[in-house]
Amino acid sequence: MSEALLPAIEIETADNPDAVVIWMHGLGDDGRGWSEVVPMLGLPASLRIRFLFPHAPVMPVTINNGMRMRAWYDIRQANLNERADIEGVRHSQSLVNALQEREIARGIVPSRTVLAGFSQGGAIALYAGIRYGARLAGIVGLSTYLVAADRAVEEASAANRDVPIFLAHGTHDPVIQYAWAGHSRDVLRAGGWPVEWHTYAMEHSAVPEELAAAGRFLASVLAPR
Repeated sequence: MSEALLPAIEIETADNPDAVVIWMHGLGDDGRGWSEVVPMLGLPASLRIRFLFPHAPVMPVTINNGMRMRAWYDIRQANLNERADIEGVRHSQSLVNALQEREIARGIVPSRTVLAGFSQGGAIALYAGIRYGARLAGIVGLSTYLVAADRAVEEASAANRDVPIFLAHGTHDPVIQYAWAGHSRDVLRAGGWPVEWHTYAMEHSAVPEELAAAGRFLASVLAPR
């Protein structure tokens, strides 16, 4: 690997995990807060999962007056089409892929891997997940949107052209507009992806009901075969 692996908080639900969930935080946050959601997922005791909550690199963010903070990519504009710095997105994709390769080296196969994230982190989970070369178990995106939606079908890997996707969004979200999330859902469904869609009367946040639903999705896609 050309650069050091991202630091991450690691939580194992049981000894000898045979599955991994890599969960990316939102802009200006780090992995600590999201690491606290594991008990709220309500996962069955039979699942042996390693959760990784990586910390994004620190970088200046244009939309926040160039302030340096943890971010998966620069945000240059508030509108959807020009929002994401695509080179930064691809760099974070490579960082997540490096974590995936480390998990393979630790004995967890890609088909027992889920990419998950909130807001910016969810955008990376979607972008990296549908493009990953080996079949994944699933993707979880909370309060997020599909970066480069017009290229999703063209650039998706054959292995993940129909990977299960869980999307949840707040109907009053002022940061990632509800319409953007709905468009992302529609693009994915039209492209052939099975999307489980949930909405909640909230802003740019998460609620217990949403996390419980995400937990049920994880239990389904990571159930022993």
